[in-house]
Amino acid sequence: MADIRDMYMAHILMRREFGLAPGVVRAVDGGDVSRAELVSDHIALIAGLLHGHHAAEDALLWPKLLDRGSDEVAAVVHLMEGHHEAIDAAYQEIQKELGPWRADADVAHRDALADALERLNSVLVEHTALEERHILPLAEKYVTAAEWQELGTQAMNDVPKKKLPLAFGMAMYEGDPEVIKEVLRFAPFMARLTMPFVGPRIYASYAKRLYGTATPPRSAA
Repeated sequence: MADIRDMYMAHILMRREFGLAPGVVRAVDGGDVSRAELVSDHIALIAGLLHGHHAAEDALLWPKLLDRGSDEVAAVVHLMEGHHEAIDAAYQEIQKELGPWRADADVAHRDALADALERLNSVLVEHTALEERHILPLAEKYVTAAEWQELGTQAMNDVPKKKLPLAFGMAMYEGDPEVIKEVLRFAPFMARLTMPFVGPRIYASYAKRLYGTATPPRSAA
């Protein structure tokens, strides 16, 4: 059956990056277009990761749990679907503000973007905690290993290939080494060989530019 440990790793990534995001946005001075471009590109990346993750769950996980589980399963799945709707509403606000703010670093767009990120993060924290408590044990019971692998693959389908090493480095920053090793087992040979070294270096360099430190606060600490 499904090895759900990679979901914890994904959740830690999301909680860390979205938890830090509002402050990083608000710290950009009005008119600092160069900094706004860097930060907005980061927000676009993590928002895309989250959106793909939730789209895959909507398409591949919830239907299986509803079909194979009990009425009790249905109640928690519908709660998760409601969370996804609330997160998507904030995601749409983020998408609306990103382009204008990236272009002119206007303070009004900056603050609206930060507010939307805070709304998203407040739901995300609750959502991931409940998903870990209630959904992941059900996935272990009702979802096969192959189906779980399909879920992970679809979640990353829309991530640009050139961004994959960075995305994996983000996950590795707080990831369990054993889980990382298991995830890489399904990757192409060269990725299995190089990613344990390349991913952390890419994220450290990226975090230094974005956060001013190669070791940003850890969500799991």
